[in-house]
Amino acid sequence: MKKLMILGASYSQLPLYRKAHEMGLKTIAVSTPGDWPGFAEADQSSYTDITDPVRVLEAARELGADGITTCCLDAGVRAIGYTCERLGLRGLSEKAADISNDKFKMKEAFMQGGVRCARHTCIRSREELEKSLEDFVFPVVIKAVDLMGSRGIFRCNNREEAFRYYEKTMEATGREYCLVEEFIEGQILGCEAMLSDGKMLYCLPNNIEAFQSYVPTPVGHSVPYRKQDELGEEVKHQVLLAASAVGLDNCPVNCDLIEKDGRIYVIEITGRAGGTCLPEMVSLYYGIDYYEAIIRLAMGMPVAYMFDEQKKHTANLSRTLLSERDGTVAAIHNENPPAADIIDLSFNVEPGEEVHRYTNGRDRLGQVIITGESLACCEDRIREILSKINIEFTV
Repeated sequence: MKKLMILGASYSQLPLYRKAHEMGLKTIAVSTPGDWPGFAEADQSSYTDITDPVRVLEAARELGADGITTCCLDAGVRAIGYTCERLGLRGLSEKAADISNDKFKMKEAFMQGGVRCARHTCIRSREELEKSLEDFVFPVVIKAVDLMGSRGIFRCNNREEAFRYYEKTMEATGREYCLVEEFIEGQILGCEAMLSDGKMLYCLPNNIEAFQSYVPTPVGHSVPYRKQDELGEEVKHQVLLAASAVGLDNCPVNCDLIEKDGRIYVIEITGRAGGTCLPEMVSLYYGIDYYEAIIRLAMGMPVAYMFDEQKKHTANLSRTLLSERDGTVAAIHNENPPAADIIDLSFNVEPGEEVHRYTNGRDRLGQVIITGESLACCEDRIREILSKINIEFTV
């Protein structure tokens, strides 16, 4: 029986483990030690730091992995490229994985590849920050190059904020440098895609519901894209340019973009499936199991047929449940009865747990995923559903 190595063992990766077993594959869970649910699901486990490509390669060799993948996590992307290249497995190259895991290298590749993106400068000190600010107009963005979930990214409206947030960014990052970027005011959007042997199997732009923190942070996604007729082809063009510039191939693709005055700018791109319900969004839209597609690609199995354009496309919407305050949960009230259009309504906190005011994806309380006849129907329905959910806090 063939083996699939899955990097990460949190709840986000559980659908990969379960689908792999349904497909008759054995699974190998790779993560640092902890009470991760993926270890209980897997056939074998390796207590290995997935940010360490050499150790992941050693584990893949020792345990006889026939394929390697992840979803929703940037942390293991470099190890996937490193391992695939050395073991001849299906997946992105070591170089592409390295570039897509460092926002500075990525932006440099974008500039060389003709990708429309924000201007940027790499800085290593307060002195370099001082000099770089002469070339930008406020607001600017200070950005860590190696973190995910909007961590280490700050909008700065003036010099004082730029220097303050530079210190915060350098405290959070594992690198000796960060970026100063032009701030582009516009509508953020996302795109999920998949590449196989240089061919884009599908391209699905999506609307993003953003939480306004230091920078806009996605807390919801929906399809179809509102401006598909006007800008859908331009989104696809920029995603292809970005993927080509980075060298992504034989992998899922997650891309963040922004639209300003009818022009599409690429924020960043990486060679793995997105989080915050994005695999579920793709699954519902195409009427497939996207986790199966991810596995098929990693195992060298046929996958293109799953995205047959003749299939019906289903509008859907997801929303992260969040708190606007710190506190301890006293009770969770959900008055929504079961319904066919509610695909998932779940909570990842329980009464007695301490929660924090939402600032990034680590502060999520749960999620809702729904389908509808149209995007407008989904947007009306989510308001109704959210109005019937109430989380009480202890006084």
